[in-house]
Amino acid sequence: MRHCLYRMLFGLILGTLLTEATTEAAESPAKKPNIVFLLADDLGWTNLGCFGSDFYETPNLDRFARTGMKFTDAYSACTVCSPTRASIMTGMYPARLHLTDFIAGQNRPFAKLRIPDWNKGLDHSYVTIAEALREVGYRTAQVGKWHLNHAGRDAAKYRPTAHGFDSEVDKPRGTRGYILPRGGNPDGESKSEYLTDYLTDKAVEFIDDAKDAPFFLYFAYHVPHTPIEGRSDLVAEFSKKVRADAIHKNPVYAAMVASLDQSVGRVLERLDRHRIADNTLVVFTSDNGGLTQRYGKHDGFTENLPLRRGKGSAYEGGVRVPTIVRWPGVTQADSVCSEPVMTIDYYPTLLEIAAVTGDAGHNRSVDGKSITPLLSDPNTSLGRDLYWHYPHYHAGGDGPYSAIRSGDWRLIEFHEDNRFELYNLADDLGEQHDLAEDMPDKVTQLRDKLHAWRKSVDAQMPTLNANYDPARAASVGRGVSE
Repeated sequence: MRHCLYRMLFGLILGTLLTEATTEAAESPAKKPNIVFLLADDLGWTNLGCFGSDFYETPNLDRFARTGMKFTDAYSACTVCSPTRASIMTGMYPARLHLTDFIAGQNRPFAKLRIPDWNKGLDHSYVTIAEALREVGYRTAQVGKWHLNHAGRDAAKYRPTAHGFDSEVDKPRGTRGYILPRGGNPDGESKSEYLTDYLTDKAVEFIDDAKDAPFFLYFAYHVPHTPIEGRSDLVAEFSKKVRADAIHKNPVYAAMVASLDQSVGRVLERLDRHRIADNTLVVFTSDNGGLTQRYGKHDGFTENLPLRRGKGSAYEGGVRVPTIVRWPGVTQADSVCSEPVMTIDYYPTLLEIAAVTGDAGHNRSVDGKSITPLLSDPNTSLGRDLYWHYPHYHAGGDGPYSAIRSGDWRLIEFHEDNRFELYNLADDLGEQHDLAEDMPDKVTQLRDKLHAWRKSVDAQMPTLNANYDPARAASVGRGVSE
C-alpha cells in the first residue's frame, strides 16, 4: 500500500514537472534565424560553375546551390558598386536615394551631359538592415568592403559602426591590392597574407563568438574586383588548365574566384561545426556584373556571355548577377527560381524573416518586395516591374541611361541622344536584336512606365553641358572603375 502511494506521488510530481516544461517550451519564442549575407564584388552572372563557367572552379558554391535555391533572373540595383550596396542596406532604389554612382564617382567636365549633384554617401536619415535587426536583438558585424562613406567628410560618422553594425573590419593598413603587409596575419586561422583569407578569418571568428545569439553577418568581399591579383598558388594551378576554346580563360581571375569559393566554404563549414546551419539564412549575390572591357578594348578580365557587355553598361551583363539563397526548412534543395528579383528586395525579406515590425523599425519608402514567398514556392510571381537609373558616365565608355524590365521585355533609354532600345529577353537574352523600330507601341508603353517611375522616386536627370567638347571628353575620366 505504501509503495502504491509513493508511486502515485512520484507520478503526480513527474507529471507536474513535464507539464511545466512543456508549457515553458510552448511559451518561449523560437530563436530568430541567423542571417549571413555574402556579397561578391564585380562577379559576373556566369562566373560560377553552377551558373555555367567553363573554366572557373567553385565547388563550395556549387554544393551550396545544390542545397538551396538558385535565382536565374537576379539583378543588382545598379551597374556599379556603391548604389547597389545602398539598396541592400535600405531596400530603396538608388534613384530614390540620389546615390547613383560609385563613391566618389568621376568628373566629366567636357561630356555632352552634365551629371546631377548626387548624394555621395549613405545618410543617417535611412534605417539600415543592421540598425533594424539590432533593434530586435541581433548581433551585427560588417566584414570587408563598405564603400558608403560620404566623400570628403569625417569617415567615422558614416562607417558601418555608425550605421548599426556592432563591429567592422576591412583590409589592414598598408595592404596593397590583395596582399597584406608582410607578417600581417600571424594569428589568423588561415595564416595567409591574401586579403580574402584574412577577412574570412575575421568572419568565422565573429560566427564563433556570436553563435549562441541571433546574428547578422554582412560579408562584403573585394574579389574579384580589380586589381586582378590572385593568390600565387591558385594562379599557378589555374595557369596549367587554361583552354583556348573556353569562354573564360584568365587564370588570375580564376584564382580570385577560387579564393572567393574557398571563403564561402569556410563560412558554411563554420555554421555546420556549431550546428547552427539549420537555423541560418544564407544569401550569396554580387554588386554588379563582371568587368569585361574598358575604353572599348577587351582587357581579358572576364566574360558574362551569353549576356551583353558588363559592369558599367546599360545591358544585362552589367546588372544580372549570380544569386543563391538557402533557408533550411523553407527552400527546397537544388531548386531554381526564374522570377526577377533585385537587391532592393533583401531589406524587406530579412526584416520579415527577423519579425521586425512597426514604422520605427524600418524605412517607410521601401521599393523592394519580400521574396519569402519565392523561397517556399519558386513559381510565385511578385507582379511588378524593375527599374534602373544611372545618370553618369562610366570608365568603360558607357553613358547615362535608364531602363525597365517588364515581364520578358527590357527597354533602355540612352540620355545622350534620347534613343530607345527594346529587347525580348525570352527570345534574345544577349540583347542582339533591337525591336524598338518594329514595336513602337511597346516602346511607348514601357517608356511611359519608366518616366512615371522616375518621377515617383524623384530621380535626378543629367542636363546639357554648356562646356561640351567632344575631343576633350574622349580623353577625360578614364582609368577609374569602382
